[in-house]
Amino acid sequence: MVWVPLSPMSSDRRAPLRAPSTTTMSLEWLTDWSCSLDGLRDFIATGIQSFRDCDATALAAVACLLVLFVWYCYHVGREQPRAYATVNALMQGAEANGVQNGFVYCQSPECVRCSHHDGLNQKLYHNLQEYAKRYSWSGMGRIHKGIREQGRYLNSRPSIQKPEVFFLPDLPTTPYFSRDAQKHDVELLERNFQTILCEFEALYKAFSNCSLPQGWKMNSTPSGEWFTFYLVNQGMCVPRNCRRCPRTYRLLGSLRTCIGNNVFGNACISVLSPGTVIAEHYGPTNIRIRCHLGLKTPSNCELVVGGEPQCWAEGRCLLFDDSFLHTAFHEGAPEEGPRVVFMVDLWHPNVAAAERQALDFIFAPGR
Repeated sequence: MVWVPLSPMSSDRRAPLRAPSTTTMSLEWLTDWSCSLDGLRDFIATGIQSFRDCDATALAAVACLLVLFVWYCYHVGREQPRAYATVNALMQGAEANGVQNGFVYCQSPECVRCSHHDGLNQKLYHNLQEYAKRYSWSGMGRIHKGIREQGRYLNSRPSIQKPEVFFLPDLPTTPYFSRDAQKHDVELLERNFQTILCEFEALYKAFSNCSLPQGWKMNSTPSGEWFTFYLVNQGMCVPRNCRRCPRTYRLLGSLRTCIGNNVFGNACISVLSPGTVIAEHYGPTNIRIRCHLGLKTPSNCELVVGGEPQCWAEGRCLLFDDSFLHTAFHEGAPEEGPRVVFMVDLWHPNVAAAERQALDFIFAPGR
């Protein structure tokens, strides 16, 4: 402690004020100062001795703690201030877990809709240029426009229709299409209803022997069970499955507008067990319309596209644009059996022949 001389003024105002002599004040100050220096010297000596008495392990521990403290201070000093969690941040976190805008996505690395990657537009433009060099730029204006402004189109779409991969501009948009949109193929499918149904029933018998027979795929659903048996999966034929449904597979070759040569083309049998709900989701593109031929359609089964519900009918085709938000459910009783449709992707009627050829080239499987 450092001694500081007090003011000579007394706190008692009634006492007479007498100035002490200079000699007396100086002696007292020096005496107190000497005592203070002795105390400080003893304190320092004690600290040094304590430090010397510590063993090497304790010193090492103290050194490590000091280093960690310095590193922590440096790290905190460099770190940017963290904002409170926002709705956008929460939604981005949900997207990382396969949920976007409250709707479920499968996140399969094999799915063209889910396997987004950087530089997609550049890749599509390169494919378009390669196609034009081999063939022609004629009739490519709409595709070129779509690729050039893809980001703007996808981000500005209303939430009711948001294709996940590719949007072709200037196509008429509607959740459902009339049967006349692809009249030839609709009539051909309906004429072969019994053929497709018989091949499905032969396949479905295998479910009595095991939980998931070979060739079938189980899809993720909030409730119930949804199975698919693909003949064509994202433009790729599944040979083993096609051999088990030969007449149905040959039928695909007779369709005029079936998408079979690019990643947006699929053909499969889709089965919903009672109590199943398919979560709302969007398809990858608006260049196609999805056709459902009803094979088995119990009561209390519905397809909802763009907020509009429709029911399937056995032997009849239902056409819709799956780039609209859509869902399906089967709320029938267990004894009614599954809802079964044959699903095939057809070209949107307003995509021209030259555009179809170019899109098959641009979106060819494996390109």
